[in-house]
Amino acid sequence: MHACFWLILIAVSMAQRSLSPASAKHSTDRLPQRFEFTQIQMGMPFKIVLYASDADSANAAARAAYARIRQLNGIMSDYDPESELMRLCATAGTRQAIPVSRDLMAVLSHSLALSQESGGAFDVTVGPVVKLWRKARRAKQFPDPEELAAALAAVGYLSIRLDKEAGTVELLKKGMQLDLGGVAVGYAIDDVLTLLKERGIKSALIDGSGDIGVSDAPPGAIGWRIGIAPLEADKEPSRYVILKNAAVTTSGDAFQFVEFNGRRFSHIVDPQTGLGLVDHSSVTLIARNCMIADSYTKAVAVLGPEKGLKLIDEIPGAAAIIVRAPAGKVETFESKRLTEYTIQEEANQKP
Repeated sequence: MHACFWLILIAVSMAQRSLSPASAKHSTDRLPQRFEFTQIQMGMPFKIVLYASDADSANAAARAAYARIRQLNGIMSDYDPESELMRLCATAGTRQAIPVSRDLMAVLSHSLALSQESGGAFDVTVGPVVKLWRKARRAKQFPDPEELAAALAAVGYLSIRLDKEAGTVELLKKGMQLDLGGVAVGYAIDDVLTLLKERGIKSALIDGSGDIGVSDAPPGAIGWRIGIAPLEADKEPSRYVILKNAAVTTSGDAFQFVEFNGRRFSHIVDPQTGLGLVDHSSVTLIARNCMIADSYTKAVAVLGPEKGLKLIDEIPGAAAIIVRAPAGKVETFESKRLTEYTIQEEANQKP
């Protein structure tokens, strides 16, 4: 899953003040109070910011949210050998159609649709290659060419057979390994926002290590103001987006990369070559839900600016910003629909 903070969160009140839980108890306007929670889930910090009438309601909602995230991790983790995902992978090449949960079917259905739309730039069967690159980053050694070729032989989304009516999945190739790191967090965030709404929490933000989904705006605000992660890890955001009932995610190599012989390789792998991307880039995607934002950033990163933005322009409500520095010179590309969102430049911010 993700392991880095790609975005910096700032919630902005139009009244230019923040109502803490302590001060809210003495407030006479009876606005919902702001509560924040953080837990390590899915191997990363999961932050929840929500507005509730009282502490008991907020705590109960947060407990339910984290319980649901744990449940989804038990379904989709590729680190837990007992997860539903890993049990499915263990049947690869055995000619068995395995019944799967509604959650796993939903994620795999979305993933296969994106694989087709992107021509394989996004592919959840890339697991064997991802494992090699995880090992390479730890050992600081380039993957063995023979091992890489063997891993690539097990990759290919066309070898996943889904039967939605029967609720089954069959993995046709022996050695197939699914990696949901580019989609599971987004799915979890969307699901938890729905759960919170069902519990009466209308205004909430979920931040899964930089994958961010929000519901209604905070009281007195026009939206949640979120800093767009810069290309370099040591820089502060210079642009901000204000969102409600939407999501924003950035994927890039600011934190997760490895260098071999002076060449920088991203943790984002091209499923067709088996190599980490080398263009030193980041892709920020705004979408109507976090599963779209989470997964499409990976496809766009692999496709590059021209093909990637064309893909984004075909998605209702989606917009993207791509920043690249393939030869040290920074280039910025923006999708057509970006103007539909409120973007603030740091230079234009009031003190």
